[in-house]
Amino acid sequence: MTTPDTKFSFPDDETKRRITENFNRQGFLIHAGAELGLILPGFVEILLPHSSNVDQQHGYFHGGATATIADSSAGIAAQTLIANGSTVLTTEFKINFVAPAIGDRLIARGRVIKPGRTLTVCQSDIYAEKENKETLIATALLTMILVPAMRNREKDHVA
Repeated sequence: MTTPDTKFSFPDDETKRRITENFNRQGFLIHAGAELGLILPGFVEILLPHSSNVDQQHGYFHGGATATIADSSAGIAAQTLIANGSTVLTTEFKINFVAPAIGDRLIARGRVIKPGRTLTVCQSDIYAEKENKETLIATALLTMILVPAMRNREKDHVA
């Protein structure tokens, strides 16, 4: 994959650090073995290695695991464009599965299509990687809403 062109910029110098810290507090993604990949303004990759934690009865990646990283990559891409003190939540989500999810890992590439003051439209394309070859297995269109960040009860800081 070539590095995507981005027409956006980070809102501050702390954005990448904040994104990484927030990702590392997402228990479900960490439990599944997901990792944060490339972070650019309006663009994020999430990598998910294949394991028995994320497959289904035929050995493919489970559709729920695929949908989870689609949602998260789009949401985090939207978060790269907002200042500290706010966050985003998914308000709408449509995913099309276009091929079986067979591979060594999944790569979700979320990007902002249209940012807004309240709603941001994003897209996530999910690829299965096997033997260094990527196959598109799903694409999702998502709408995010900007909300004030909630306090993290365990860490006592703003997410």
